[in-house]
Amino acid sequence: MRLCSLYSGSSGNSIYVGSNNTHILIDTGVSAKKITEGLENLDVKAEEIDAILITHEHVDHIAGLGVFLRKYGVPVYATNKTIDAIARYKNLGKVDNSLFHGIQPEESFSINDLYIKAIPIWHDAADPVCYTITDGNRKISVATDLGDFDDHIVQALSGADAMLIEANHDIRMLEVGPYPYPLKQRILGKRGHLSNERGGQLVRELLNDHIWTSQQGKQLSGSGA
Repeated sequence: MRLCSLYSGSSGNSIYVGSNNTHILIDTGVSAKKITEGLENLDVKAEEIDAILITHEHVDHIAGLGVFLRKYGVPVYATNKTIDAIARYKNLGKVDNSLFHGIQPEESFSINDLYIKAIPIWHDAADPVCYTITDGNRKISVATDLGDFDDHIVQALSGADAMLIEANHDIRMLEVGPYPYPLKQRILGKRGHLSNERGGQLVRELLNDHIWTSQQGKQLSGSGA
């Protein structure tokens, strides 16, 4: 299995997870063109993508979805509330509604040889989730836009051979920075984003003796991922 963050940040997010037989995108928060270019760097063609998993409906996670769907007709998996919120996104454009498949958090589903589970998280969106993906031998955990975490989230993400965890800010820098007060409060809240310190605490909870770690944006692959 392979895990690679194609793009990450407030300007847009998209993550690739795949096996020899299956290719999946988690979120499409940048243009379809950029996603295609990012996949090409992994020697994966956009038309080979088997499914798109959406974590939540914020624009930096779905900005390129409409164009990508019109061009490649890829099935999309998200919770029903997230699908309803995506339908209200004014820049989505006309898409084939039959491409959207509602999923239930905590219930596993399969795409070819990969088994996927969505886990509810705290974030200020309709029904945000993170994902675990396994081929039966290896497990990948992907959690972005977490406001906080608890024992249940730790248990769901644990045992991974590779993981991508987002940490968003340094608390002190945020507090003295130029952002408006309401935005600071949103980021710091339990439905906002993990601080670097809190993100480190989550990683510490999840680390095990067989996980691969890497700087964000680098590919995790090989016998341990």
